Amino acid sequence: MKYTQGLYPIISKKAIAAEVYDMTIRCPHIAKAAVCGQFVNIKADGFMLRRPISICGIDKEKGTLRIVFEVRGKGTKALSRLSEGQLIDIVAPLGGRGFTLLEKDKKAVIIGGGIGNPPMLPIAEHYGSNAVVISGFRNASAVILQKDLAASGAEVILCTDDGSAGRKGFVTDALAEVLKKEKPDIIYACGPSVMLKRIISQAKESGVKCEVSLEERMGCGVGGCLVCACRTIRDGEEYYAHVCKDGPVFDAEEVLFDD
Repeated sequence: MKYTQGLYPIISKKAIAAEVYDMTIRCPHIAKAAVCGQFVNIKADGFMLRRPISICGIDKEKGTLRIVFEVRGKGTKALSRLSEGQLIDIVAPLGGRGFTLLEKDKKAVIIGGGIGNPPMLPIAEHYGSNAVVISGFRNASAVILQKDLAASGAEVILCTDDGSAGRKGFVTDALAEVLKKEKPDIIYACGPSVMLKRIISQAKESGVKCEVSLEERMGCGVGGCLVCACRTIRDGEEYYAHVCKDGPVFDAEEVLFDD
């Protein structure tokens, strides 16, 4: 896993929902190396541990990365105070394994839950009209990236827990309906573990390949601290993989969840 640490300029920054921020960073050699599904590790002033944030967009021609993150604590609050024109300290691209992108004419279902939606945008842009994107949020105030997803050409289904935007219900309900209509070639998902567990079960029942991006607390982000251990199975044997180094993307059949 090759990565770079450095200070890079923020070329745009805006709030897109309550405590959710969208930044574009100019870092040409990192953008050139990055792949869909990887993440960056960002240093916030005054904090020892970096904050891992999924990559929401990669523009190799412009040499930029786009990230979208939610304020969840003091560290991400400090990051949210950075402004356009300032330098940001990042280590990237991180993640030993990103998403597997099939040929663009294959059919894909792409599912994001909450802040698990940003890394799904590049996948939607890859498949375009051959993709169905299912986005889930708590309520209307938490909804993000719907215009971006629609601009990809994909069919977009918005779900909220309370029905205040889109349809009322969970992404797994929408997935069940999609799977009844047409069997896709692959399912991608990122979000809470309870959501991923159900999606993996649905994919298995339907005989569809599935890849999931796991969300775990991290320390170093490069496989040294072993904080982000997750239970997986390979060749019939259970072992602990590390989300930062062995993932963050895993084949669905590899992932084990605690009951």
